[in-house]
Amino acid sequence: MASAKSGLIVSFGEMLIDFVPTVSGVSLAEAPGFLKAPGGAPANVAIAVARLGGAASFVGKLGDDEFGHMLAGILKENGVSAEGVNFDKGARTALAFVTLRADGEREFMFYRNPSADMLLTPDELNLDLIRSAKVFHYGSISLIVEPCRSAHMKAMEAAKAAGALLSYDPNLRLPLWPSAEEAKKQILSIWKTADLIKVSDVELEFLTGSDKIDDESAMSLWHDNLKLLLVTLGEKGCRYYTKNFRGGVDGYHVKAVDTTGAGDSFVGALLCKIVDDHSIIEDEARLKEVLKYACACGAITTTKKGAIPALPSHSEVISVLNGAK
Repeated sequence: MASAKSGLIVSFGEMLIDFVPTVSGVSLAEAPGFLKAPGGAPANVAIAVARLGGAASFVGKLGDDEFGHMLAGILKENGVSAEGVNFDKGARTALAFVTLRADGEREFMFYRNPSADMLLTPDELNLDLIRSAKVFHYGSISLIVEPCRSAHMKAMEAAKAAGALLSYDPNLRLPLWPSAEEAKKQILSIWKTADLIKVSDVELEFLTGSDKIDDESAMSLWHDNLKLLLVTLGEKGCRYYTKNFRGGVDGYHVKAVDTTGAGDSFVGALLCKIVDDHSIIEDEARLKEVLKYACACGAITTTKKGAIPALPSHSEVISVLNGAK
């Protein structure tokens, strides 16, 4: 279990293997070969937290196969508790083939029909673990199909009832949804439960149907139970919105190699900093310092290939922050 050093952050959802071409700037069909890279946004967030010295646990389901046991091993190697991980004897660990095309856009092809993460049932949840979370973090991919959707709802309710701060990063992956309409509907179906929501500029456009990335557009996503809404703007930093104030934090200029996991690194850093003191959200000066730290984490993550290998340690972040002063 988590040590007394900091409150536990439990991350719920998918963990999978991204297969990334050995050559960049090609389509999946043109790629001569692939390297396997562990991924899945909620798992990335858990490892980001642990790498920064926080207490993290991951809840999800993997295939009872070589890849599934490899992923569980990666969680443990990185200091993330895997006591909330289940293994499915019948279904395989999810795979995703991801390429960064020459135009810089990512192209995804998923192997999930169904994959183990989709088959997590409500009865398999480690509720004691979930109830011990100070922060419960999740995405929207776990909402796509049953029984995982019901497991997601039950986990969220248990965490909320136990007093956890609920953190939501929709992490839109349109190829996984039956349609864009269904994606929007389901992503918004749990919107009002979250205390903290982080969306990217692209997700903001998708959810609002507006091509404007501005305060008015962002505030159309506000709900009364929300404590903090964040819109990440890539290298431009982020915008933040609370009940009493709003503003922006600049990003850090780095030589970006691969943007995979930058948003997860940002979220992990933010959660790590507020897990023991939720009041930071209500104090603009302190919140801005935390967001500068989170933006630096996101920036560092883009300087190496793959999400998990690129997630920074606290000392790496400090050196970037000191260098920017």
